[in-house]
Amino acid sequence: MSENTLKMIKDNEVTWVDLRFTDTKGKEHHVSIPSSEVDESFFEDGKMFDGSSIEGWKGINESD
Repeated sequence: MSENTLKMIKDNEVTWVDLRFTDTKGKEHHVSIPSSEVDESFFEDGKMFDGSSIEGWKGINESD
């Protein structure tokens, strides 16, 4: 699957990738990242971000 996705990003000159997810209460959120950050390891390791602004995750006082 990752090979197909990486090929699609390259072939279509995609510049941004939008990561969508829901918090623990079901509210939808998203994070946009440059497509240059999406490589083979992205599909294995994922993408870390500061979750202090997401309800139900770490509190703002626990942010990095």
